[in-house]
Amino acid sequence: MASVKKDDRLTGSQSSMCVGFAGIFSKSVTSPLEVVKIKSQVGTFHCKRGLGQSFLLVYQNEGLKGFWKGNLASCLRLFPYTAVHLAAYKKIVHLHMDELGFISQWRAIFAGGLAGFAAAMATYPLEVAETRLIIQSCRQPTYVGVAHTLSKIYRNEGLPALYRGFSLTLLGAFPFSIGCYAVYMNLDKLWQEPPFRFTPLQNFINGCLAAGVAQTLSYPFETVKRKMQAQSARLPHFGGVDVHFNGMIDCFVQVAKSNGVLSLWNGLTANTIKIVPYFGLLFTCFEMCKQVCLYRNGYIVSPLSYKLAPGVDQSLGPHELQEAQRYLRNSSFGSEGSSLGNRW
Repeated sequence: MASVKKDDRLTGSQSSMCVGFAGIFSKSVTSPLEVVKIKSQVGTFHCKRGLGQSFLLVYQNEGLKGFWKGNLASCLRLFPYTAVHLAAYKKIVHLHMDELGFISQWRAIFAGGLAGFAAAMATYPLEVAETRLIIQSCRQPTYVGVAHTLSKIYRNEGLPALYRGFSLTLLGAFPFSIGCYAVYMNLDKLWQEPPFRFTPLQNFINGCLAAGVAQTLSYPFETVKRKMQAQSARLPHFGGVDVHFNGMIDCFVQVAKSNGVLSLWNGLTANTIKIVPYFGLLFTCFEMCKQVCLYRNGYIVSPLSYKLAPGVDQSLGPHELQEAQRYLRNSSFGSEGSSLGNRW
């Protein structure tokens, strides 16, 4: 759901770097809420008494470092996910373009969906590693680090274990997309004005609202996915999962039987609280990184403000601007040389 507006004044590598660093910063700051959410979804003993008690129990049993378990795996996933998504999207769009280089809106949406599928599949083992690292006990750890987690799961449980629950990522995409679509189709009614007049604050609120609705609708699928990622006969207490099951459908059934249907939304409070600081930090950090890149590219006069550099065509891409500046420097040098020659 986290997305930022594309700026053609940045190179592809600069855009990826800005998105990556912004994602790492926002994920790291909101990691305590993510840890409590995942423990609530899996059903470990830490999260049986509400949000406040969950934080207290994690701190008492694991200390402050317990709130950042699995954060490295989550952050490492950002860069390959962004790279695969971008490369796949460009390739698919190129295949669906017509002779004039245009592509229909629906084909572009289809390309985005396929690119998201490819990126999720390439990085899904890191998500499994994140879940396993979060649910294990710090006092008696089964895994030490991301690489050890991945290798141990592969050795002991095989490759399928690294993709356990992946189908739920695809199934959860449908209610997620419906939630986003429902919100964005009614924004003009909410604000009583057309979308092109929205301020940056309104767009931020829109993003948070869409994320809240979409994640709430798709949350049961993520809960079952986390339980499937965590459960293993080779782990103490089967990974700490509160129900035992065989497969995806049985997991839904056992959760509903044992804890009630509403337990599929366990951890939703932590997830909802996380939305505003996560997106706020994401966009703020992205804009700061973007300002530095725009300054280095010569579009603005300072990395601390958006004041445009005088005489610079903002519609040019970075490479085009460099070529234009090089041409102007050469022209200026040539005119000075001819002027000096005429003087002699």
